[in-house]
Formats: sequence, C-alpha cells, structure tokens
Amino acid sequence: MNYNEALAKLKACGQEHVLNHYDTLSDQEKEALLAQVAQTDFSVTENIGREIKRGKISAIGTMELSEIKEREDEFRAKGLQAIREGKLAAVLLAGGMGTRLGSDNPKCMYDIGITKHVYIMQRLIENVMEVTDEAGRMIPFYIMTSEKNHDATVGFMKEHDFFGYDPEQVHFFRQEMAPASDYEGKVYMESAGRIATSPNGNGGWFLSLIRAGLGAQLEKDGTEWLNVFAVDNVLQRIGDPVFLGAVLAEGKASGAKVVRKVSPDEKVGAMCLEDGKPSIVEYYDMTPELKAETNEKGDPAYNFGVILNYLFRVDDMHRIMGGDFPLHVVNKKIPHIDADGNPVVPEEPNGYKYEQLVLDMIVQLDSCLPFEVVREKEFAPIKNKTGVDSVESARELCKMNGIEL
Repeated sequence: MNYNEALAKLKACGQEHVLNHYDTLSDQEKEALLAQVAQTDFSVTENIGREIKRGKISAIGTMELSEIKEREDEFRAKGLQAIREGKLAAVLLAGGMGTRLGSDNPKCMYDIGITKHVYIMQRLIENVMEVTDEAGRMIPFYIMTSEKNHDATVGFMKEHDFFGYDPEQVHFFRQEMAPASDYEGKVYMESAGRIATSPNGNGGWFLSLIRAGLGAQLEKDGTEWLNVFAVDNVLQRIGDPVFLGAVLAEGKASGAKVVRKVSPDEKVGAMCLEDGKPSIVEYYDMTPELKAETNEKGDPAYNFGVILNYLFRVDDMHRIMGGDFPLHVVNKKIPHIDADGNPVVPEEPNGYKYEQLVLDMIVQLDSCLPFEVVREKEFAPIKNKTGVDSVESARELCKMNGIEL
C-alpha cells in the first residue's frame, strides 16, 4: 500500500490523523506504518454504543464427577483411540505478558520454581506429555503468541529444547491485533509511526490461526478436534482423553471443563443455556435471581465455573468463523501520544479496546458438554503475584499434587 492508498482508506473511515506525523518518519518507519494501515480493520470502532443483547438465560446440565468416574474407562478408551488416530490437536493461548507478576517477559516464561527452575510453559508441556506418553503418539501443539511476545516465546522454547516436546509438532502463530481508540472512535497512535493496538480477545484464536496459514497443517494432519486452553493454569490436563471421550460418547459439538464454584459470587463465568443454546454467563451478569436458582438436586443452578479449557470441532470453527461475531467494547487505559507527539500514560481509562470472546463461539454451536474436574487437581490459575489465583496459591496446589518445585 502506498501513501495515497493509505490516505484514501483512512479518509473513508475518518482516521486521517494516523498520518499526521508521516513526514517526520524514516523511510523504514513510513513503510511499517503504511503496512499497518493496510492490515488494520478500522470498522471495529463502529461497535461503540452498540449493545450486545443477551438471550434468555437458563440452566444447563453438567456431567459431574460421579458419572465421569462410573464411565471413566469407556471415555478414556474412546478418547485415546481418537488421539492415536491423529484427530486431536492442542491450542495454547499464550499471547500475554507477565506484567501483573512483575515480569517484562511473556507470561509463559514465568518461573514458579522454588528450589529449581519450573516455568509455566514447562508445566503445560509436562501435562500434555503425560497424555502423549499414554497414547504413544504426539499431539500437534499450536501456540498462539502476540505481537509483543512472539520472538521471545519462540526463542525461549528453542533455548529449552521445547521441554522435550517434538519441535516438528509445535506450530507458532501470532494473534491478530485490533486498534484501540478514544471514546469517539478515533484510533490512538502509540508513536508517530505506529497505531495503538491490542490483541483481539480470546475468541480470535481460530481466525488468527487460519490467517497465519495453518489451516493447511490441520488438514494435512487430519485434525478433527482442537483442545483450546489458557496459559495461566499450571495444573490443567491438556488433551485429556477422558474429556475428549466423554464429548465423543455424548455426541456433543463442544466441551467445556468446569469446576464447582467456591461461592455464588466467585468471579468466574458459569455454563448456561442462552435461548436454548450453550453459552456462558459472566459473573458480573449474574443477577440475584440467577444466584438463587437451584436445580433438581437443590444445588445452585449455575454452580460450575469455566476454566478456559474447551474442545471444538475444526469443521464447526470453519463454519462459524465468517459469522457475525459480536465485538466487546472494553473500557481501558491506553498509552498513546498526543497531537504534538508527546507520550501520554493515562491513570484512568481513556478509551476502548475491541475483543472477541470464546463465549461467543460456544453460543453459535448446537451443544456443549460441561465436564466437571476436581478443582484442586486441575485448577491453579496464575493471575496475580500474591493472594487469590496467584503464584503463591499455584505453588501450594502444585505441591499438593506432588509436583516438585
């Protein structure tokens, strides 16, 4: 894209200010900015003020631990067969940085070890290798990075020899970025030669994977199912054959690992039905009426929280990828430069970021199996340095599960 083409695109969406400092840039910076303009979807700002309407929320049945235990052998055999036939791949959402943990590195590089090095990525690889050792077959392992942490993540994996995983089975791809704007929809400039952007949310993973050219790899491998999971839970089972087998046995279009909530007010999304389709009701949308609702056992009806560990069919992801995904407009603090090029670091939210969420993928599917796992064995998220869901709490849970740190 040349300057005139970029200017025409920007004028069409009222973003001409992006080129205000163009003449001050080096040739390399000019080329990079024009390339960014070409790649940026400015239409996301049209979502400002657009309300995302939720449908009627009702309870969904969950496959609880008692039933899973009774049918575990059946599920495990079915899941292992599918893995041995090459039908499953894993997708790690690892685009985040360790900022909240006091680190400038990618979050996956954070060391939770006490007497030796134990990195978050190492724990995840060790978890998936428990399954590959049992199945006698490697699972293709896709790692979604971000613009900010891609090179560091790839270098870290190579430096540590992929923690014993077959590098031929590891595929990296960058998450798509979305522009960040002020409250009127004018995109911010991070610098004179760069638009301020942020990752497009955890619901953008499949589109990012396909745009990275990895659809051909899925087809080559004969992959039918994708186990999608977040980077911060160091105890989660990945490629879990019992989970996969249960979803297959029940004939469901998707699966979601869930844990029993510690209280109705716990800040986790809960599985539900929305207009009869599987969905997630976020903790901040839980009304007093929903919190008080009970099921046939007398337990809270929305008692199971999601842990961002899902199973999706590849065919379904292709089908819904071009659908009308709602964009969530999120109020955030966005560093930028002002009209004179001076850096601004806001202390309060000053604009919007635009994100797609996994819950919007689930609601477009016909069915989902909420699959309960033992909280103390599979849920050790690391979101903070201390306190709840922290490095401290994850270390204690790892020790409880016999993991040496």
